[in-house]
Amino acid sequence: MLIHEDFVDLTTPTGVMRAHRFMPVGAAGLSGAKARPGIVLFSEIYQVTGPIRRTARQLAGQGFLVVCPEVYHEFEPLGCALNYDKEGTDKGNRYKVEKEVSAFDADAEACVRYLKQESLCDGRVGAMGICLGGHLAFRCAMLDGVSAAACLYPTDIHQGSLGLGKQDDTLSRLPELKAEMLMVWGKEDPHIPQAGRDLIHRAMLAAASDFTWHEFHAQHAFIRDEGYRYDPALAELVMGLVLELFRRKLG
Repeated sequence: MLIHEDFVDLTTPTGVMRAHRFMPVGAAGLSGAKARPGIVLFSEIYQVTGPIRRTARQLAGQGFLVVCPEVYHEFEPLGCALNYDKEGTDKGNRYKVEKEVSAFDADAEACVRYLKQESLCDGRVGAMGICLGGHLAFRCAMLDGVSAAACLYPTDIHQGSLGLGKQDDTLSRLPELKAEMLMVWGKEDPHIPQAGRDLIHRAMLAAASDFTWHEFHAQHAFIRDEGYRYDPALAELVMGLVLELFRRKLG
């Protein structure tokens, strides 16, 4: 599967947001591309880095039109990705609690609306996210028209600490989930301890959410193919679970 990469700039209530596109194309290139199911891929706190791009290419190579929004477009120039270092980590964590939760939601709505209107998307939409992005994909799954969501070690859900004021309402909105959920966790992840995972699991059961739940002996960021925590065998296994969900729910 050949892949075409570019970007679109979407209008949101808090300014222009760049969304990077990864599209499967035929031998004729973009002009010969057919409509595909769409996936909104939400990044870690570092925005659209090399590992996120490679994840997007994996999805696009399997026949999905993928858009990756720059989640911190209010704070960084368009096209910026933060580095995997202390400065980048500090910035990403700071922005996470300086941005309004409503702005994160508006970004997700803009991406879903774009896919629904894009001729290269067949109207079927899913969401996927990693770390911060896992939480954003979880909230995106509450939107009409989102059929499936894969949330990889989503942070802050258990303590309601996303966004300005650190008082998100994600758990209280569980009855609004409209998609089938794939929840993936690392048992050695200090950001989401066992008690936090148990809290989310109980809440999803109580809300009769449609979900599958997987916990692995792995650390935070074990999917990311940069850094000492990367577990390539588990990353391959998890991508298999993700693709099974999207193929079954989106086609």
